[in-house]
Amino acid sequence: MLKRKLIPDQMGSYNEDDAIFLLRDISDYVFETKTEERESLIQSGIHYSEMLPVEYHPPKEYINLFHDTLKKYSERLAVAIGTVAEQIIERKGMDNLVLVSLARAGTPIGVLIKRYYAYKYQINVPHYSISIIRGRGIDEAAIDYIFEQHSHANIQVIDGWTGKGAITFELAEACEKYNSTHSNYIDPSLAVLADPGHCVDIYGTRDDFLIPSACLNSTVSGLVSRTVLNYEFMSKDDLHGAKFYKELADADLSNFYVDTISEDFGKVEEQVKQSLEQLRQEDKTPTWLGMDSIERIQNIYNISNTHFIKPGVGETTRVLLRRIPWKILINPNHSNDLSHILFLAKERNVPVEEFRDMSYTCCGIIKEV
Repeated sequence: MLKRKLIPDQMGSYNEDDAIFLLRDISDYVFETKTEERESLIQSGIHYSEMLPVEYHPPKEYINLFHDTLKKYSERLAVAIGTVAEQIIERKGMDNLVLVSLARAGTPIGVLIKRYYAYKYQINVPHYSISIIRGRGIDEAAIDYIFEQHSHANIQVIDGWTGKGAITFELAEACEKYNSTHSNYIDPSLAVLADPGHCVDIYGTRDDFLIPSACLNSTVSGLVSRTVLNYEFMSKDDLHGAKFYKELADADLSNFYVDTISEDFGKVEEQVKQSLEQLRQEDKTPTWLGMDSIERIQNIYNISNTHFIKPGVGETTRVLLRRIPWKILINPNHSNDLSHILFLAKERNVPVEEFRDMSYTCCGIIKEV
């Protein structure tokens, strides 16, 4: 068993001023499995959080895709960051605000929101990144640690984007459980950069476009793996774990990514104002519009479990990068650039079909093995 410590391990390639990972470094304990084997284990009932996929140096094509997408969307991302950051301030104010991103897709978004506050308001808002695992809940030890450091913490949880809304549900259940057994209170609201699933009411945009950090894995998320919870070598009262990929340091683009977008904050102030004005005219109430699409896809393609359906550009990209895809659905009614989806699908010999009756730009379907 890993020995419990009162403090988290130092890990990740971000400066501690940008993000503190509240995770246990399990690099020497966790085993990695190849994609095909991992898919088979997951579908046989092993929880996805008990193992990790093998992470390699990203191929040149993926790195080029990341750079091309970042160049194309940097200002658009800066606008979305400013938009969601301003909404958090409107909701919670600045006093005792603590940003808590969900590792690892939420981590760079949390870094960028923190940097936006430093740029716009000259304030230093604490930012921690913690684990939440579908079906297993949030890392309560990490939440306890945050309240130990900030007794009156007004926590805002942050993620990258929504798909079906599974994490939104998971967070709500986890916060209800935590709040019922602790004197401290954690707000179950989730703030995201993009909400194509219409699952939350704090978001930068509901457009379904490629967020560049979806193109890569640890090398754009502080060299940290997906989070792990495996009691064969972890303690139940300890922090959730992750692997720190120090061996991928030469390919790390984590700081380049947030630096590039941060540099655009000064260019987009007027666009952020316009975006906020537009949002104030809209009904932001979650409609879960995406779930209607998921149910149609499940029925039409006779898919046994909605876990096999990964909607939205970001999730489709991840299916093509690290799962075993069955087919990709493309909505021709959306005009977003999907050249990278088509490129990845061709590279992996995955069939692509048109499917108009969904709210997303595209959808990846995992092969049942």
